[in-house]
Amino acid sequence: MTKLYFPAGCPELKPRPAQSLRDNPNKPHTPPCAKMQGAARGKKKKGAFSMKKAMKKLMAALLAVAMVCAMAIPAFADGSSSTSSAAVIKYTITAPANGHTYEIYQIFTGDYDALQPSMLTNIKWGKNGTGTAGDAVEQTVLDALSKVASYTSDRDKLDVIDKYVTLTNPVETITNGGSVDVVGGYYLIKDQDGSVPSSETYTPYIVSVVGHVTIKPKSNEVPKFTKKLKDTNDTTGVITGWQDSADYDIGDKIPFRLQGTVSKDFDSYKTYYYAFHDVEEKGLTFDSSSVKVFVGDEVTGTKIDASNYTVVTSPTDGCTFEIVFDDLKKVTGVTANSIITVTYESTLNTNAVLGKQGNVNTAQLEYSNNPRGNGTGTTPWDNVIVFTYKVVVNKVDQAGQPLDGAEFTLTKKLKDGTEVDMPMNIDTSKKSLFTLSGLDDGVYTLTETVTPAHYNTISPITFTVNADHTITWEAESRDSILTSLSGNTASGEITFDVDKTAGSLTTNVVNNIGTTLPGTGGIGTTIST
Repeated sequence: MTKLYFPAGCPELKPRPAQSLRDNPNKPHTPPCAKMQGAARGKKKKGAFSMKKAMKKLMAALLAVAMVCAMAIPAFADGSSSTSSAAVIKYTITAPANGHTYEIYQIFTGDYDALQPSMLTNIKWGKNGTGTAGDAVEQTVLDALSKVASYTSDRDKLDVIDKYVTLTNPVETITNGGSVDVVGGYYLIKDQDGSVPSSETYTPYIVSVVGHVTIKPKSNEVPKFTKKLKDTNDTTGVITGWQDSADYDIGDKIPFRLQGTVSKDFDSYKTYYYAFHDVEEKGLTFDSSSVKVFVGDEVTGTKIDASNYTVVTSPTDGCTFEIVFDDLKKVTGVTANSIITVTYESTLNTNAVLGKQGNVNTAQLEYSNNPRGNGTGTTPWDNVIVFTYKVVVNKVDQAGQPLDGAEFTLTKKLKDGTEVDMPMNIDTSKKSLFTLSGLDDGVYTLTETVTPAHYNTISPITFTVNADHTITWEAESRDSILTSLSGNTASGEITFDVDKTAGSLTTNVVNNIGTTLPGTGGIGTTIST
């Protein structure tokens, strides 16, 4: 009997799409597997040792199998001449306590010897092999497997192996730390289809010769995702880093960033779906022309040509827009360690909510989560929020009564010292009430441009709108992110009443009536000479 030996450990197999291998055995597929870790050795015999030649082919075949194994894999040995009558021995397969449900498929059966853990003898087709269960494995199968050793693509290697297993009616199913006993043989272990939550990825397929084994799945860390924005103070010129909250004037363009990783098993996938889903509230208007996508970050990364992805502006799932890669594998430079970054702008519009409720933008990442199937997973939604405020001016006389007829301008001071006009609304039913809606923090000047008759014009009033908000938003409610709002007067005599909920700073602006001065006769008298 010829014995073939293998290295003690090999990386795990990766799953193929759930479909009958019998129906389309030649469909191209390229799952990854690890590099060959060893080589069988033997001497070529002359003469009538045809079985020995066949076994050399078998050696090459099983070396290829060894490259895609996840655990120690005993070697196969031809047992066609064996007449062993040893009692059937069972071996235990134990699942990890990770909440997954595993299906066990029997490809081959054979005799396992714990004293020689690198050997399997008397190899027959198993219940899930493509041959007749109990029959010896055909020479054609061995020949086909022998070619795998020359393949350079890991996925191509697994494509060949997949042709000899039928992934229906597993011999056993175990879950979350459970165990089962099976006869010695060669088994494929995979996650049960539909059993993995969308927040997780499927474990790559594991192939192993069974003695007693514990399933040790390769790390299947899911992609990570964040959504961020930047805050800008127009007066100081300070621009923050990427964070979760900001405040802006209505009409401002706001920079946003979406950033995700890819699966650690990225190389296991033949195709890899990758899509950003973004939902904006009505106070934000998305600018599709501003979209830029990078491998890496937006500063040092490589920009991805727009032909590689689609910007969907009217998705059917209720999102505002989506950035979709039908196959991220086609993008040059993307690896298991890559970060994909999307930057874009949205404008704060006149529908913006004022005050502590803010204007929320939320997003999530959808990604392929089954290396051998078509399923997708999603990250949790990640939120950012934009605040804006208002200043309310009540025009009154010195007695505190409403005073009509005044007009104002409001300007905002910029970093370079210039000032820009800000929009101002007059209440048509109460012409003494002025509202300046949609203001950012910063320094403002209120100037009276038209004064009611008989009243003195007020001096320009300069004041600062100050706001603080939590820059990291985790599980808090949206109305807790705005932590403070205030107005500080730099010149002029006004005091603000603050309503953080409404996002308002309210003040009275007083006009004093003109002064009547005393006079005596003589003015206007005509003197003749």
